Amino acid sequence: MRTLALDQSVAMIPDGASLMIGGFMAVGTPERAIDEIVRQKKRDLTVIANDTAAPGRGIGKLVDAKLMRKAIVSHIGLNPETQRQMMAGELEVELVPQGTLIERVRAGGYGLGGILTQTGIGTTVEEGKRRINVALRADFALVQAFLADYLGNLSYALTARNFNPVMAMAAATVIVCAEHIVPTGVISPDHIMTPAPVVDYLIANS
Repeated sequence: MRTLALDQSVAMIPDGASLMIGGFMAVGTPERAIDEIVRQKKRDLTVIANDTAAPGRGIGKLVDAKLMRKAIVSHIGLNPETQRQMMAGELEVELVPQGTLIERVRAGGYGLGGILTQTGIGTTVEEGKRRINVALRADFALVQAFLADYLGNLSYALTARNFNPVMAMAAATVIVCAEHIVPTGVISPDHIMTPAPVVDYLIANS
């Protein structure tokens, strides 16, 4: 690992590069890096992100400077300049449903060849395409948590955060045993690993 100055780090990015940029409507977006990309005028970029923010904010600065060739995003609804460039044929936009977008990114990070998605099933998008069922679901999931609050938010300890959070997402009914049940608000939002809407039943500690 090396520590670089901002201008040096951006200088490594060639014209025509593809960039994944984090954030949601410019919240959590690396503004300093984007400002430096604009300053160095890196061109023909393909940006993979949740959105293109708004004019003058986050990825919107790249749009304003016309440095992007393509955007792969879940929406552009709050950036009229992105819409204008798309309609004028100046910017290619690939719109991907948000869940599918992040799953495609996750698959890339985990070395998976691709994903299956239910997006489009029952619509004209499905016509002429092969339908495959490989997902595993169950009627019930029995989950062990370290902490649960009275709403059903869960936190796990150490290696118990293995299959528990994933299996809680893949069952029709989720039943939780927790080592400690605490008042709502005790578990920091940043430490909630399974959110309350996923949990159906919490077994009371005797």
